[in-house]
Amino acid sequence: MVNPLSPDLTYIAVSIAIVLLSLTVHEAAHAWSADRLGDPTARLLGRVSLNPVVHIDLVGTIILPIIAAVSNFPIIGWAKPVPVNTSRLAHPRRDFMIVAAAGPASNIALAVLAAVLVQLLPVQSFGASDGLDLVSVMVMAGSINIFLAVFNLLPIPPLDGGNVLAGLLPPNAADVLDKLRPFGFIILYGLMFTGLLGDLIVPPARFFLRLLFS
Repeated sequence: MVNPLSPDLTYIAVSIAIVLLSLTVHEAAHAWSADRLGDPTARLLGRVSLNPVVHIDLVGTIILPIIAAVSNFPIIGWAKPVPVNTSRLAHPRRDFMIVAAAGPASNIALAVLAAVLVQLLPVQSFGASDGLDLVSVMVMAGSINIFLAVFNLLPIPPLDGGNVLAGLLPPNAADVLDKLRPFGFIILYGLMFTGLLGDLIVPPARFFLRLLFS
């Protein structure tokens, strides 16, 4: 039987599926942690869910990962932000920092799980013509999740790293950082188009991947 997907298309399809799952877990982790810390806003909006539909952002979840996969750039992305009412949190600055960190932490946990499965799974090909086996898919999953974690931990609002940094800074300095929020995506797109984004995320991501898969 002829495989209808070429190796490249198979790689892209599997990559997008991994990104969709990973970003779903990422946003659900934000929503769950906010609910546990006293703010039910995301839960009431149905965001404490592993249903990808409620988290999809057209650009960050679909278009950008496809472009990255096609152009052989590290696959990064984002999903629809989880709303958090900080006034409902018992300790707003500390708790919002924890909520922000929960997303990247979930990606790191998925990467560790993938690394463990690599040691346990036999090499079992999906098909003779696609070149992908379960071990390869787990390595892809680990790699994508590490890149997602590193990307989201960049200290640029509105990325999670910016929110974590704001929680660590003194209030006055955090207010200054927050003034960058309206320009955050402009900064990110600028970093992408100049190639500087890869310089920022590839070295730390490779370091952690060597720890997991060497």
